[in-house]
Amino acid sequence: MSTTPATAASPSAADAELPACVDIRGLSRIYRLGGEEVRALDGVDLTIRYGEHVAIVGPSGSGKSTMLQLLGCLDTADAGTYRLDGHDVGTLSESRLAELRNERIGFVFQGFHLLPRATATKNVELPLVYAGVGAAERRKRALAALEKVGLASRSDHRPDQLSGGQRQRVAIARALVTEPSMLLADEPTGNLDSKTGAEVLDLFDQLRGPERALIMVTHDTALASRAQRLVFLRDGQIEYDGPPDGANLTDLHA
Repeated sequence: MSTTPATAASPSAADAELPACVDIRGLSRIYRLGGEEVRALDGVDLTIRYGEHVAIVGPSGSGKSTMLQLLGCLDTADAGTYRLDGHDVGTLSESRLAELRNERIGFVFQGFHLLPRATATKNVELPLVYAGVGAAERRKRALAALEKVGLASRSDHRPDQLSGGQRQRVAIARALVTEPSMLLADEPTGNLDSKTGAEVLDLFDQLRGPERALIMVTHDTALASRAQRLVFLRDGQIEYDGPPDGANLTDLHA
Protein backbone atom coordinates (compact mmCIF):
# COMPACT_ATOMS: atom_id res chain seq x y z
CA MET A 1 0.00 0.00 0.00
CA SER A 2 1.01 3.57 -0.38
CA THR A 3 0.30 4.28 3.28
CA THR A 4 2.85 3.71 6.00
CA PRO A 5 2.35 0.24 7.51
CA ALA A 6 1.00 0.21 11.04
CA THR A 7 1.06 -2.40 13.74
CA ALA A 8 -2.21 -1.83 15.56
CA ALA A 9 -4.78 0.90 15.68
CA SER A 10 -4.73 3.05 18.78
CA PRO A 11 -8.19 2.57 20.31
CA SER A 12 -10.04 5.36 22.02
CA ALA A 13 -9.97 5.44 25.81
CA ALA A 14 -13.49 3.98 25.87
CA ASP A 15 -12.59 1.17 23.46
CA ALA A 16 -9.42 0.35 25.38
CA GLU A 17 -11.52 -0.45 28.45
CA LEU A 18 -13.49 -3.12 26.60
CA PRO A 19 -12.11 -6.68 26.76
CA ALA A 20 -10.84 -8.53 23.73
CA CYS A 21 -13.33 -10.60 21.77
CA VAL A 22 -10.66 -11.84 19.34
CA ASP A 23 -7.03 -12.23 20.39
CA ILE A 24 -4.67 -13.69 17.79
CA ARG A 25 -0.94 -14.20 18.33
CA GLY A 26 1.53 -15.49 15.73
CA LEU A 27 -1.23 -17.11 13.69
CA SER A 28 -0.06 -18.98 10.58
CA ARG A 29 -1.83 -21.12 8.03
CA ILE A 30 0.27 -22.96 5.47
CA TYR A 31 -0.98 -24.79 2.39
CA ARG A 32 1.13 -27.15 0.33
CA LEU A 33 0.28 -27.18 -3.36
CA GLY A 34 2.36 -29.75 -5.15
CA GLY A 35 5.88 -29.08 -4.01
CA GLU A 36 5.20 -25.45 -3.15
CA GLU A 37 4.50 -24.03 0.31
CA VAL A 38 2.00 -21.15 0.44
CA ARG A 39 1.81 -19.11 3.64
CA ALA A 40 -1.77 -17.89 3.47
CA LEU A 41 -1.29 -16.30 6.90
CA ASP A 42 2.20 -15.73 8.23
CA GLY A 43 2.60 -14.95 11.93
CA VAL A 44 -0.34 -12.56 12.30
CA ASP A 45 -1.06 -10.69 15.56
CA LEU A 46 -4.51 -9.12 15.89
CA THR A 47 -6.78 -8.00 18.72
CA ILE A 48 -10.40 -7.00 18.17
CA ARG A 49 -12.41 -5.73 21.11
CA TYR A 50 -16.09 -5.92 21.88
CA GLY A 51 -17.92 -3.00 20.33
CA GLU A 52 -15.49 -2.62 17.43
CA HIS A 53 -16.55 -2.64 13.78
CA VAL A 54 -13.61 -3.96 11.75
CA ALA A 55 -13.26 -4.52 8.00
CA ILE A 56 -10.65 -7.06 6.92
CA VAL A 57 -9.60 -6.32 3.37
CA GLY A 58 -6.90 -7.06 0.84
CA PRO A 59 -6.34 -7.99 -2.80
CA SER A 60 -6.90 -11.48 -4.16
CA GLY A 61 -4.53 -13.94 -2.49
CA SER A 62 -3.88 -11.67 0.48
CA GLY A 63 -5.10 -14.16 3.09
CA LYS A 64 -8.45 -12.58 3.97
CA SER A 65 -10.46 -15.70 3.06
CA THR A 66 -8.14 -17.79 5.21
CA MET A 67 -8.58 -15.29 8.03
CA LEU A 68 -12.36 -15.61 7.64
CA GLN A 69 -12.14 -19.40 7.91
CA LEU A 70 -9.96 -19.22 11.03
CA LEU A 71 -12.02 -16.51 12.74
CA GLY A 72 -15.16 -18.55 12.08
CA CYS A 73 -13.55 -21.70 13.54
CA LEU A 74 -14.09 -23.40 10.18
CA ASP A 75 -10.38 -24.19 9.85
CA THR A 76 -7.44 -24.59 12.22
CA ALA A 77 -4.10 -22.78 12.24
CA ASP A 78 -0.72 -24.46 11.77
CA ALA A 79 0.93 -22.22 14.34
CA GLY A 80 0.02 -19.51 16.83
CA THR A 81 -2.99 -19.04 19.08
CA TYR A 82 -6.54 -17.78 18.59
CA ARG A 83 -8.68 -16.89 21.58
CA LEU A 84 -12.34 -16.16 20.98
CA ASP A 85 -14.27 -14.76 23.91
CA GLY A 86 -11.49 -16.08 26.16
CA HIS A 87 -11.54 -19.62 24.71
CA ASP A 88 -8.32 -20.98 23.21
CA VAL A 89 -9.76 -22.35 19.96
CA GLY A 90 -6.75 -24.56 19.23
CA THR A 91 -7.29 -26.66 22.36
CA LEU A 92 -10.96 -27.50 21.78
CA SER A 93 -12.39 -30.81 20.61
CA GLU A 94 -14.45 -30.93 17.41
CA SER A 95 -17.70 -31.14 19.37
CA ARG A 96 -16.80 -28.22 21.63
CA LEU A 97 -15.65 -26.24 18.60
CA ALA A 98 -19.04 -26.81 16.95
CA GLU A 99 -20.75 -25.58 20.12
CA LEU A 100 -18.53 -22.49 20.19
CA ARG A 101 -19.36 -21.68 16.55
CA ASN A 102 -23.08 -21.97 17.25
CA GLU A 103 -23.04 -20.06 20.55
CA ARG A 104 -20.43 -17.37 19.99
CA ILE A 105 -20.34 -16.63 16.25
CA GLY A 106 -23.09 -15.23 14.07
CA PHE A 107 -22.38 -15.76 10.37
CA VAL A 108 -23.73 -13.53 7.58
CA PHE A 109 -22.92 -14.72 4.05
CA GLN A 110 -23.13 -13.08 0.64
CA GLY A 111 -25.50 -15.80 -0.61
CA PHE A 112 -27.91 -15.63 2.38
CA HIS A 113 -27.98 -19.47 2.77
CA LEU A 114 -31.66 -19.59 3.71
CA LEU A 115 -33.81 -22.72 3.54
CA PRO A 116 -36.10 -22.04 0.54
CA ARG A 117 -39.20 -23.79 1.87
CA ALA A 118 -38.96 -22.47 5.43
CA THR A 119 -40.49 -19.23 6.68
CA ALA A 120 -38.35 -16.37 7.90
CA THR A 121 -39.10 -17.41 11.48
CA LYS A 122 -38.07 -21.02 10.87
CA ASN A 123 -34.86 -19.91 9.17
CA VAL A 124 -33.97 -17.68 12.12
CA GLU A 125 -34.74 -20.48 14.57
CA LEU A 126 -32.16 -22.86 13.06
CA PRO A 127 -29.16 -22.06 15.33
CA LEU A 128 -31.46 -22.49 18.34
CA VAL A 129 -32.56 -25.90 17.07
CA TYR A 130 -28.92 -27.00 17.04
CA ALA A 131 -28.51 -25.54 20.53
CA GLY A 132 -31.41 -27.64 21.85
CA VAL A 133 -33.69 -24.71 22.69
CA GLY A 134 -37.38 -25.61 23.08
CA ALA A 135 -39.89 -24.75 20.34
CA ALA A 136 -41.76 -22.00 22.21
CA GLU A 137 -38.57 -20.23 23.27
CA ARG A 138 -37.11 -20.61 19.76
CA ARG A 139 -40.11 -18.88 18.21
CA LYS A 140 -40.09 -16.11 20.80
CA ARG A 141 -36.40 -15.35 20.24
CA ALA A 142 -36.67 -15.64 16.45
CA LEU A 143 -39.54 -13.17 16.32
CA ALA A 144 -37.60 -10.77 18.56
CA ALA A 145 -34.59 -11.01 16.22
CA LEU A 146 -36.78 -10.37 13.16
CA GLU A 147 -38.28 -7.34 14.86
CA LYS A 148 -34.76 -6.06 15.55
CA VAL A 149 -33.97 -6.09 11.82
CA GLY A 150 -37.33 -4.58 10.84
CA LEU A 151 -39.00 -7.73 9.50
CA ALA A 152 -41.61 -8.57 12.14
CA SER A 153 -44.35 -8.23 9.50
CA ARG A 154 -42.61 -10.73 7.19
CA SER A 155 -42.06 -13.49 9.76
CA ASP A 156 -44.28 -16.02 7.91
CA HIS A 157 -42.88 -15.29 4.44
CA ARG A 158 -40.58 -17.72 2.60
CA PRO A 159 -37.37 -16.47 0.96
CA ASP A 160 -38.97 -16.45 -2.52
CA GLN A 161 -41.54 -13.99 -1.15
CA LEU A 162 -38.86 -11.57 0.04
CA SER A 163 -36.59 -9.08 -1.71
CA GLY A 164 -32.82 -9.50 -1.68
CA GLY A 165 -32.45 -6.94 1.08
CA GLN A 166 -35.15 -8.63 3.16
CA ARG A 167 -33.49 -12.01 2.73
CA GLN A 168 -30.22 -10.56 3.97
CA ARG A 169 -32.07 -9.11 6.96
CA VAL A 170 -33.41 -12.58 7.73
CA ALA A 171 -29.84 -13.89 7.55
CA ILE A 172 -28.71 -11.15 9.94
CA ALA A 173 -31.56 -11.99 12.34
CA ARG A 174 -30.48 -15.65 12.23
CA ALA A 175 -26.91 -14.57 13.02
CA LEU A 176 -28.12 -12.49 15.99
CA VAL A 177 -30.59 -14.94 17.51
CA THR A 178 -27.99 -16.72 19.67
CA GLU A 179 -26.69 -13.36 20.96
CA PRO A 180 -23.17 -14.11 19.67
CA SER A 181 -19.93 -12.51 20.81
CA MET A 182 -18.88 -11.93 17.21
CA LEU A 183 -20.87 -11.12 14.09
CA LEU A 184 -18.78 -12.34 11.14
CA ALA A 185 -19.91 -11.13 7.72
CA ASP A 186 -18.49 -12.31 4.38
CA GLU A 187 -19.27 -9.78 1.61
CA PRO A 188 -22.72 -9.15 3.15
CA THR A 189 -23.81 -6.74 0.39
CA GLY A 190 -22.28 -8.64 -2.53
CA ASN A 191 -25.62 -9.82 -3.94
CA LEU A 192 -27.46 -6.52 -3.39
CA ASP A 193 -27.85 -3.37 -5.45
CA SER A 194 -26.13 -0.26 -4.11
CA LYS A 195 -29.24 1.26 -2.49
CA THR A 196 -30.25 -1.96 -0.74
CA GLY A 197 -26.64 -2.59 0.24
CA ALA A 198 -26.46 0.83 1.88
CA GLU A 199 -29.63 0.05 3.84
CA VAL A 200 -28.11 -3.21 5.10
CA LEU A 201 -24.96 -1.33 6.13
CA ASP A 202 -27.14 1.15 8.03
CA LEU A 203 -28.63 -1.82 9.85
CA PHE A 204 -25.17 -3.13 10.78
CA ASP A 205 -24.37 0.31 12.21
CA GLN A 206 -27.47 0.08 14.38
CA LEU A 207 -26.47 -3.38 15.61
CA ARG A 208 -23.09 -2.27 16.92
CA GLY A 209 -22.76 -2.47 20.68
CA PRO A 210 -20.43 -3.36 23.55
CA GLU A 211 -21.75 -6.93 23.70
CA ARG A 212 -20.25 -8.04 20.37
CA ALA A 213 -17.57 -7.39 17.76
CA LEU A 214 -18.63 -6.84 14.17
CA ILE A 215 -16.12 -8.12 11.61
CA MET A 216 -16.61 -7.88 7.85
CA VAL A 217 -14.35 -9.54 5.29
CA THR A 218 -14.67 -7.72 1.98
CA HIS A 219 -13.09 -6.31 -1.16
CA ASP A 220 -15.81 -3.63 -1.43
CA THR A 221 -14.37 -0.15 -0.86
CA ALA A 222 -17.77 1.28 0.17
CA LEU A 223 -18.19 -1.45 2.76
CA ALA A 224 -14.64 -1.05 4.07
CA SER A 225 -14.95 2.71 4.41
CA ARG A 226 -17.97 2.31 6.73
CA ALA A 227 -15.95 0.43 9.36
CA GLN A 228 -14.33 2.03 12.39
CA ARG A 229 -11.12 0.19 11.72
CA LEU A 230 -9.55 -1.37 8.67
CA VAL A 231 -7.13 -4.30 8.68
CA PHE A 232 -5.37 -4.61 5.32
CA LEU A 233 -3.76 -7.96 4.50
CA ARG A 234 -1.17 -8.61 1.84
CA ASP A 235 0.77 -11.84 1.30
CA GLY A 236 -0.50 -13.27 4.57
CA GLN A 237 0.58 -10.37 6.77
CA ILE A 238 -1.06 -7.24 8.14
CA GLU A 239 0.19 -4.29 6.14
CA TYR A 240 -2.08 -1.66 7.65
CA ASP A 241 -4.23 -1.52 10.77
CA GLY A 242 -6.00 1.75 11.43
CA PRO A 243 -8.86 4.04 10.43
CA PRO A 244 -10.19 3.66 6.87
CA ASP A 245 -9.36 7.24 5.96
CA GLY A 246 -5.67 6.48 6.56
CA ALA A 247 -5.56 3.76 3.90
CA ASN A 248 -5.51 3.83 0.11
CA LEU A 249 -8.51 1.67 -0.67
CA THR A 250 -7.66 1.57 -4.38
CA ASP A 251 -5.06 -1.03 -3.34
CA LEU A 252 -7.88 -3.45 -2.62
CA HIS A 253 -7.83 -4.63 -6.21
CA ALA A 254 -4.07 -4.38 -6.76
